[in-house]
Amino acid sequence: MKLRLGVICLALLVFLAVWGPGLPEKDGIKAPPYSKPWWLSRDIASTVVLYASVTSPELVEELPEWLPALTSSETVALEWEYEPPARVSLTGRLDHGFVGWTTPRGRFVLAGKPGELDLDARDIPFKRALGVRPFDDLTSILFPSRGSYVLSLVGGGEITMKIEGGRWGWLGTDHRGRDAAVLFIRGIRVSLIVGIAATLIATFLGLSMGLLSGYAGGLTDTLIMRAVDVLLSIPTLPVLMIAAGMWGKGLWNLVFVLSAFSWMGTARTVRSMTLSLRDAPWVENLRAIGARRNYILFRHLIPEAMPLLLANVALGVPGAILAEAGLAFLGLSDPRVPSWGRMLHEAYAFGAFTSGAWWVILPPGLGISMICLTFMSLGRKLEERADPRLTQKN
Repeated sequence: MKLRLGVICLALLVFLAVWGPGLPEKDGIKAPPYSKPWWLSRDIASTVVLYASVTSPELVEELPEWLPALTSSETVALEWEYEPPARVSLTGRLDHGFVGWTTPRGRFVLAGKPGELDLDARDIPFKRALGVRPFDDLTSILFPSRGSYVLSLVGGGEITMKIEGGRWGWLGTDHRGRDAAVLFIRGIRVSLIVGIAATLIATFLGLSMGLLSGYAGGLTDTLIMRAVDVLLSIPTLPVLMIAAGMWGKGLWNLVFVLSAFSWMGTARTVRSMTLSLRDAPWVENLRAIGARRNYILFRHLIPEAMPLLLANVALGVPGAILAEAGLAFLGLSDPRVPSWGRMLHEAYAFGAFTSGAWWVILPPGLGISMICLTFMSLGRKLEERADPRLTQKN
């Protein structure tokens, strides 16, 4: 049952890894940074655009008290039923007159000077012009409650107000406004590529060195085992950091470095098995009838080692995935490649922890744990199939 569940989880991960790179990051609308998931709050879920255009050349000599009955005016009404938006901006051109904003609790003149407009609710000069303190949240003042809101252009010009929502997608957005759910699914592909490719290369190296050392014996066995002892004594993380600095932060560079420092355990295991089979009677019989060394190795010894190698592959993938995630968290991965470790690095570097944006922190951490547990479960079951004594109860 556990093996079947592990196979199903692995098949689902492979499907998402193949399907994930084709996902679009945005649906044509730029999302604000650290937007919450759509199911988390009552913020507006997308961008609302209010547009007012008046081309009459009539001049307004003085600002009236509020929205007078002029022939040159345009108003746009909005029914607001959400929390204050994440961002409000005002762009366009004001030829003459002013831009008004009516809320259930008050009225504002957003712009009263002719010229090009590019105003943002986060800008301090805009806050001061509206009589708001620099550190106040202007969006909460412009949208104090639910109700009716009116954007008014009195005079001449073309004005666009963009109200960007604070909710986006299933997992919100990161610091650049990217869909965190899309980044999460794309990270599966990177984890599987690094984990499986590095483990397969390391397994091939370990199998080759273990067979050569165990079957040849003598000086060859001594040299290979001493090299294994030296490599096992070298800490892997500093070497990976130096290699990433020297050879670049490419994905395949990381795969080759991980595989170069991960084959020693497999080599020792295969050597031990080869030493136990090299002098077995059936191997002696094969030599006696003239069987060549390559025939014995490829026809008999490698198939004997295959169940154990499959278990080592499944158990080695989590180590490679954790190593990639650790290097990415330290900033030593390719920034162009989305991965779970990279998501955690950017969340730490750009203030997701202090902003409370858990939706870009928790999913990649759970994803790393899930994929490692899946491969460890498969490896454990394959190891039990290779050695039935592991299933026996004391």
